[in-house]
Amino acid sequence: MAEKRVPKVVVLGGGSWGTTVASICARRGPTLQWVRSEETAKDINDNHRNTKYLGDEVELPESLKATTDFSEAASCADVIVMGVPSHGFRAVLTELAKELRPWVPVVSLVKGLEQGTNYRMSQIVAEVLPGHPAGILAGPNIAREVAEGYAAAAVLAMPDQQLAANLAQLFRTKRFRTYTTDDVVGVEMAGALKNVYAIAVGMGYSLGIGENTRAMVMARAVREMSKLGEAMGGHRDTFAGLAGIGDLIVTCTSQRSRNRHVGEQLGAGKPIDEIIASMNQVAEGVKAASVVMEFCNDYGLSMPIAREVDAVVNHGSTVEQAYRGLMVEKPGHEVHGSGF
Repeated sequence: MAEKRVPKVVVLGGGSWGTTVASICARRGPTLQWVRSEETAKDINDNHRNTKYLGDEVELPESLKATTDFSEAASCADVIVMGVPSHGFRAVLTELAKELRPWVPVVSLVKGLEQGTNYRMSQIVAEVLPGHPAGILAGPNIAREVAEGYAAAAVLAMPDQQLAANLAQLFRTKRFRTYTTDDVVGVEMAGALKNVYAIAVGMGYSLGIGENTRAMVMARAVREMSKLGEAMGGHRDTFAGLAGIGDLIVTCTSQRSRNRHVGEQLGAGKPIDEIIASMNQVAEGVKAASVVMEFCNDYGLSMPIAREVDAVVNHGSTVEQAYRGLMVEKPGHEVHGSGF
């Protein structure tokens, strides 16, 4: 009997997390990474580094190859991993549609929502690449730590659990544990929402709030996340797992967190445009804040923390006003109450 061929994974995107996932896949089988920059491609191929996004100390597997030729990458893929930000996701998929073979699975790494349509990434895949199975890999994954070999875990959400089980093997190493679920909606929403709440906690750091206050905000954030996620068809248990509270904790507490950094800088009085311009990578929570408020209105939900973040990011409110706004909310039933 012929040996089963290992699928060729193609990772689209040259950022820190896309490169880290590509390095994981390259340890399991043939992997090609598409990047826009010739310099980054040369760095990966010749030096086994992505110095721009992962620094000079993280060594990538020699088996990981990079290209700037989109057609080459798209045409040879058995599995596509999307590591591009939400605002560029649709455009890359549209290009992909011209080259990709039918039924190739598409796994998103994006923890964000599309502005304008308010779509999750799997919804964009369904629209642009109908018939291609779509899912998401998410969890408490600070890219640099995973790249450096620290133990971590993620969850792969796909509607088809047999496919999820097969694909999960491509994302597993001795130190990177990949679980599976069929709750694509819950995992995608958890990933997008936690970024908004990390901005809230970052604001708190800038105000010098206590550990108890921080824990209070994070716990109430999980409640807001699960409330909206359930309303949209996700499972409550997902928000108590890796993609929910797991990712929320690391995004709120890590000094490497982009969204926490945004909150801290807002608290220091910097305008949001200046903060974004100074960053090397995208903080998805900035874009997601207004989308989350639209969902609140659509589903008739009260989400005070998200409301206050949106007010600061998009409507000129201050960090001090945001925390004051939360503290004047009357506490009610912990699970069924509508306030903070």
